[in-house]
Amino acid sequence: MKKIQILGTGCPKCRKLTELAEKAADELGIAYELIKVTELDEIMRFGVMMTPGLAVDGEVKAAGRIPDVEEIKKMIA
Repeated sequence: MKKIQILGTGCPKCRKLTELAEKAADELGIAYELIKVTELDEIMRFGVMMTPGLAVDGEVKAAGRIPDVEEIKKMIA
């Protein structure tokens, strides 16, 4: 099971990234757990200084931007 983490405080961009990440994982047909990391100290532990961020299995794949569904698929596949 993949662990997909959305790093952000719940801003509109964070919500959009959550939506796109769920869509990408659903289209791939994989089992996943989506976790929203909203505490700033936790986000900073990932080394992310600008949200939103996307981590897969604990590894940051994107920060400060919203990748499209196809790019997210490659990140989580």
